[in-house]
Amino acid sequence: MRHGKKVNHLGRKTAHRHALLSNMASSLILNKRITTTVAKAKALRKYVEPLLTKAKDDTTHSRRTVFSYLQNKESVKTLFGEVASKIADRPGGYTRIIKMGDVRVGDNAEMCLIELVDFNTLYTKDGAVKKAKTRRSRKGKKGEGAEAEAPEAAEAPKAPKAEAKAKATEKKTKKAPAKPKKAKE
Repeated sequence: MRHGKKVNHLGRKTAHRHALLSNMASSLILNKRITTTVAKAKALRKYVEPLLTKAKDDTTHSRRTVFSYLQNKESVKTLFGEVASKIADRPGGYTRIIKMGDVRVGDNAEMCLIELVDFNTLYTKDGAVKKAKTRRSRKGKKGEGAEAEAPEAAEAPKAPKAEAKAKATEKKTKKAPAKPKKAKE
């Protein structure tokens, strides 16, 4: 039984495993995407995501803490500069693992891509800007704010409907003449 065994040792001693994860994390930060096995990618995700969270807070202490894990000045500089600015508003889940479906020739290991989510432009719409979160409530009437801001925009969609209603009333008036209403005094 595997009770309490959360760490995948990846068939290595502790020092070798830490060196492997440190090098893979540096490569991921510098290249934004690497190809590896699924087991290593899952272990790397647990290793690198806390570092990415620490990079949001650019202090000397957090830089030294991250450097103690990565041991690479260039990757620390890239992490706190380029990467931290992109992930600033993301509340976690900085990496994505994409299984490739093929296996490694030598040992038949499942291969995958692990990438930083915010650096993949394939999944984002071209030129799309994130919408500001809006809160909806039932207190106010629908469309009060929209009509006040842009009356031309509010009138434009109603025009075809108004034309259709006018045509329908014309047909009704041809069948039976409408009676004029008397105004109350």
